[in-house]
Amino acid sequence: MTGRQQGFTRASALGPIADFLDHQGGSITRVMNDVDVPLAILDNPDTLVPLKEQFRVLERAARDIGDPHFGARLGRNVRIANLSAFGKWVSEAISVRDAIGRSNRGLNLYLQTGTNLKLVDTGTTALWSIEFLDPGSDGKYQNELLGLSYLIDVVRCFTGPNWTPDAVYTTCDPNRPSGVLEQIFRTNVRSGQAVPTIVFASALLDVGRRAADGNPPNRSLETGAIQSPVPEAHGEYEAIAAVTFLALLEGYPRVDWVAAKLGLTRRSLQRRLARHGTSFTDLVSKLLRERSEGLLTNSPDTVTSIAMSLGYTDAAHFSRAFKRWTGTSPSAFRNRLGSP
Repeated sequence: MTGRQQGFTRASALGPIADFLDHQGGSITRVMNDVDVPLAILDNPDTLVPLKEQFRVLERAARDIGDPHFGARLGRNVRIANLSAFGKWVSEAISVRDAIGRSNRGLNLYLQTGTNLKLVDTGTTALWSIEFLDPGSDGKYQNELLGLSYLIDVVRCFTGPNWTPDAVYTTCDPNRPSGVLEQIFRTNVRSGQAVPTIVFASALLDVGRRAADGNPPNRSLETGAIQSPVPEAHGEYEAIAAVTFLALLEGYPRVDWVAAKLGLTRRSLQRRLARHGTSFTDLVSKLLRERSEGLLTNSPDTVTSIAMSLGYTDAAHFSRAFKRWTGTSPSAFRNRLGSP
């Protein structure tokens, strides 16, 4: 097995969790508050989230509605094409083999680190597995069920929405009944396995895109500039910046919150930033500028609303900070964007 490593994922990997919870009588607001993760990540699918936080969201959601198979039921509603630009690129491959190859090559670059995908082709049987290397354990099993669902949906892009694998392997306790999971996955489930895996005939690997799909294959063989990369497992500055940006979704970031999400003390976090020639205050200022420019460019909200969303008490304080960063006011910056 590969060594443990902290991972990051994009918020889009959670799939349609809010709607699903609502239909099941649960509350996504209650779940997010319990986990202490900004609810706004659901409206910002490209936002990076520590993978262990995704585990915890799924675990709390399962408890909220009392469903031990929550990840698998949620997985029935996920679509690989909705997993940011990366998922669309995978779904537009020319064949199942190409889609799996793209997934295996690009996952840890553009969607989710701390995760290992592996295809074993015996010539008659294909075994495609997903292993989560992140040391977080609370909710990992629910995330495995969701991950298996995404693997299945990749193949369904080429075989049709009703396709099911010949078998699904899970890490679930082999002494627990698997009948419910077999109903959800609509196939044989083998519990107690080392790595979550879907099993299907090798012949399916060369099935190409269905003509009725309507989307022509994207024949690009390289990920290129699909989207910005996910922080590397050991890129400490990038990891701190990603969690600090996540905190910005609920106002001005608190250093203790950022440190806790990274499993650090405040002092340790500050020392690590010092090694990179910066401080938490300077990092927040940099990210505030980037988010401010993004919101002024893409959001229809007023300058006052944007200021409040970033944790400022009023538009005047925000305007002074923005002018200090850019040399111009938020209104002038926005007006300049509309110029020919």
